[in-house]
Amino acid sequence: MQVWDLNLRHLSATAQIARLGTINAAAQAVALTQPAITQALARLEREIGLPLFERRFDGMTATRAADALIPRIEAAMGHIASPHVTMARLRALLALADAGSYAGASALTGLSLPSLHRAVNDLSLAMRRTLVQRRGKGVALTDAGASLARSFRLARVELETGLAELEALKGRETRRIAIGAMPLSRARILPAAVTRFLRRFPQVRIAIAEGSRAELVEPLRNGALDLMVGALREPLLEADLVQKPLFTDLPAVIGRKGHPLAAGPAGVSDLAAYPWTVPSKGAPLRDSFDRFFAVAGVEPPSVPIESGSVMMIRQILVDSDFLTMLSPDQLAVELEAGWLTRIADLPPELGRTIGVTTRASWRLTEVQREFMADLDAVAAEMG
Repeated sequence: MQVWDLNLRHLSATAQIARLGTINAAAQAVALTQPAITQALARLEREIGLPLFERRFDGMTATRAADALIPRIEAAMGHIASPHVTMARLRALLALADAGSYAGASALTGLSLPSLHRAVNDLSLAMRRTLVQRRGKGVALTDAGASLARSFRLARVELETGLAELEALKGRETRRIAIGAMPLSRARILPAAVTRFLRRFPQVRIAIAEGSRAELVEPLRNGALDLMVGALREPLLEADLVQKPLFTDLPAVIGRKGHPLAAGPAGVSDLAAYPWTVPSKGAPLRDSFDRFFAVAGVEPPSVPIESGSVMMIRQILVDSDFLTMLSPDQLAVELEAGWLTRIADLPPELGRTIGVTTRASWRLTEVQREFMADLDAVAAEMG
């Protein structure tokens, strides 16, 4: 069953049945007749293949399926926040946002152009906002349209998660965890947590998207990612996100085997005499780099190459006298093989907090909660 097969008004009525305990009370709450709600509930139960309520003489009692689905319905309705949104209108706006044109949205969904135009126009009128504006031969969402699309994406994620939880109750595992992996997380903690988790839940699918924070933060906010692991930001600028620390990582100064400073000990002035490759301004590691030289009262060295790619940095170091500031965990293989060497250690105050970033509204599933527990366990083992 696809989320687009659901009827938002019927879902809202189902949530009211769970909250109020009877179909009659739910009918009054959503302005539908009792027979209409009875038919809608029967259809929904038939489509999902599970009973949501036990019918009793004194009312309706939620089943395990309802306990899994109803909170997702309520969360989705909270994101939608309007009785004027239908599933057709929600789908049309998301398709337009993803495709960037009505023709593309039609190809993406299989819906006709008139249907898409009508759905988006009706939504705009119902919300009393301009959601789309023309730009040349194409269209673009307005700020209001983009904000609404984000809310709709989060609502879709909630409903898709609810359906996946129902499939799990039927013994069919379709649940997945989508993780954004920033550079340091890929060195040790994330691989260790993933393998630990999959030993217990081998049928759950893990999708890992690699990138910088700038590349991953919007997919996280839009619901495409469930969590993001890597260096935390202080202060956190996005009000809809929350952070949880896992451990503190202390970078070191790294150079090639046989580097002129490898014999040590290397002072701050010695380090400043060589070119460096570090991430661009705004990255926590770049902040540590700047503070390291500022505290020592030494003019920061030249940074001819700004890069957050460990693969790129590794090759630059091997072939030159460049230096970098990275976690030894990120270059563990190269250090063990003797291609690279630690030139100098950094003071503890230059450590970076590594942790998990999630949406403030994120409602964890059972398997997501288990994965978070594995992250905590691996972080504790790392000290």
